[in-house]
Amino acid sequence: MTVANVKEFLKANGVSHIVIPHPLAFTATSVAGAAHIPGKEMAKTVVVNLDGRPALAVLPADRKVDLERLRRATGATTIELTNEREFTTDFPGCEVGAMPPFGNLYGLEVFVDPHLAADPEIAFNAGTHTELIRMSYKDFERLVKPKLVAM
Repeated sequence: MTVANVKEFLKANGVSHIVIPHPLAFTATSVAGAAHIPGKEMAKTVVVNLDGRPALAVLPADRKVDLERLRRATGATTIELTNEREFTTDFPGCEVGAMPPFGNLYGLEVFVDPHLAADPEIAFNAGTHTELIRMSYKDFERLVKPKLVAM
């Protein structure tokens, strides 16, 4: 899913959004800084394995995922972070580590930290390490139907 495809998906669903180019950055906090987005609005997408099945944990850039808390909240028996080498082909058209939080486009369940839901807007990597998309959280919620889970 390239930036163009994400934009097409948003347009097809009537979602107003902006694409923000920024200098090359690899971590969510450095992307937020480069794009002048508050860390609490910048979503980082973390791939986790819940009982052996991949899922997306989406949380503010300035927070770290609490795996044990997420495991308990989801009812999973086991949880682990997925190594980037394990999902390089799971997000076609995306640079490794820059996938958007649209698990619905990849057949993945999405768990969102309530801190992101509390903000009217969300910004996230758009498939590259040089562009992000900013849109309303309500539209994101409508399209993705994430489960709110404190993590």
